[in-house]
Amino acid sequence: MNPVNILLVDDQPAKLLSYEVILEELDENLIKAQSAREAFEHLLRTEIAVILVDVCMPEQDGFELVSMIRQHPRYQNTPIIFVSAVMLAEPDRLRGYAVGAVDYVSVPIVPEVLRAKVRVFADLYRKTRELERLNAELEARVHQRTAELEASAAQLRELNEELEHRIDQRTREREEALAQLFEAQKLDTIGHLTGGVAHDFNNLLMAVLGSLNLLKKRLPADERSERLVTNAIQAAERGTALTQRLLAFARRQELKPQAVDFFRLFENVEDLLAKAVGPRIEIRKSIPADLAPLLVDSNQLELALLNLFVNARDALESGGAVTVAAAAAEDDRPAGLAGGNYIRISVSDDGEGMDEATVSRAAEPFFTTKGVGKGTGLGLSMVHGLAAQSGGSIQISSVRGKGTTVSLWLPVAETFVKAQPAVEPPAAEPLKPASRPLAILVVDDDALVRTGTVAMLEDLGHLPQEASSASQALEFFADGQGCDLVITDHAMPGMTGAELARHLRASFPGLPIILASGYAEFSEDHGLGRMLRMKKPFTQEQLQTAMDQALSGKVAAA
Repeated sequence: MNPVNILLVDDQPAKLLSYEVILEELDENLIKAQSAREAFEHLLRTEIAVILVDVCMPEQDGFELVSMIRQHPRYQNTPIIFVSAVMLAEPDRLRGYAVGAVDYVSVPIVPEVLRAKVRVFADLYRKTRELERLNAELEARVHQRTAELEASAAQLRELNEELEHRIDQRTREREEALAQLFEAQKLDTIGHLTGGVAHDFNNLLMAVLGSLNLLKKRLPADERSERLVTNAIQAAERGTALTQRLLAFARRQELKPQAVDFFRLFENVEDLLAKAVGPRIEIRKSIPADLAPLLVDSNQLELALLNLFVNARDALESGGAVTVAAAAAEDDRPAGLAGGNYIRISVSDDGEGMDEATVSRAAEPFFTTKGVGKGTGLGLSMVHGLAAQSGGSIQISSVRGKGTTVSLWLPVAETFVKAQPAVEPPAAEPLKPASRPLAILVVDDDALVRTGTVAMLEDLGHLPQEASSASQALEFFADGQGCDLVITDHAMPGMTGAELARHLRASFPGLPIILASGYAEFSEDHGLGRMLRMKKPFTQEQLQTAMDQALSGKVAAA
């Protein structure tokens, strides 16, 4: 006979000891607790057959404890016996039965009576469990036999239906494959177009921001003029933020993937997300603490979460809940996802939802169902681009009137090394700006960008010269001319800035070179990993910093 667990709850150790002495003849497992908190700890960790509770306890009386125990689904039918050190009136007994007790043992306690009552309930618990086991076995046998009989009958039906099923399946797979191919081609085409537009727009913003900042420095002391120029600069900077989202969709942003603990990342941004959605929306989360690390750019993942939460907020005009969940993804993988281990991160809302036509276009840039001035249509585009560029995928499921779920499938960081405590690096000496005018060659095929960069350099006191292409830059050096520094655009027709840099490094190993570009596209240019780069649009201060770094030897030659 297997012993069962009996929980004894009393705040007085002497009384617990007396119960233990009385009940030790039963050969059951006796578990003692001196407070309601300790009792609940045992209840949550252990399967309890019978509970003995003292009525009078200082912090929480037995009636309150029994009422709380009965609220737990596992202990709604567990026998609970009140043990009272004082004689109880009939109303007290009725109150005990009302909260869920099944029996009373009052003073003076008769050991034989207490043992008998506990034995009855312990045996009842054992027999109940045995009966449940026998019923489960019987049901399993009946189910097995029924399944065998049904399998024999179903086998014939399956043979008759198999051919038709295969035809339907192949037809459906072909239609789904064609639809997925069309969608992939459409998004890829939009991505190429978007990346090109973002690149050209960055060049325009480069010229606008550079000129506005220089103009601001030259304006007379006029508050109205300064306010107008500042407003124009802020508008151009908002344009820069839009191009970053476009580049994310086009998969041309520069990512820094690393092993990311999503549980900790969400804890760090939860306050920010709560402020973004507002007090009327509840944030719920289901993220296991032992979740495997993700291989992703943590900053971009935080931005993606912010975009998803803002979309959910806009769908919950009257309030509601947003739920974020994360789990190891094993089934129901999106089509085209490469093999390997993935984590599925889902952000769900119980808002108005979308119809199928809207879902099919939700990830397209600039597509939005929000009113004028309420959205750019780039949030889901950015999330889609991040997932694809990180080696994962995105799924959007929505039901009109019930809500939307956006799921990110991101790869697991297979080789994960737990981060060591950061060691403060020694303070670096501040870079010393150039003390003399420098001869600088500016290479860019866009005349507006070239003019703006030259103007910023002249404003800094340097002597810039211009080249509209890489070949013209090579002619500059072939003619015997020289310079102290080269600043070159990367995406140029004929020869890219990276190719120009390789030619110049071969002939002039010590020549400082800065690569500038409207989007991240250096991954294929092997050998230039450590070359100094600038992202367009850049400010005069950023240009000065890059020049100081290049000229101080902080960036080694590739």
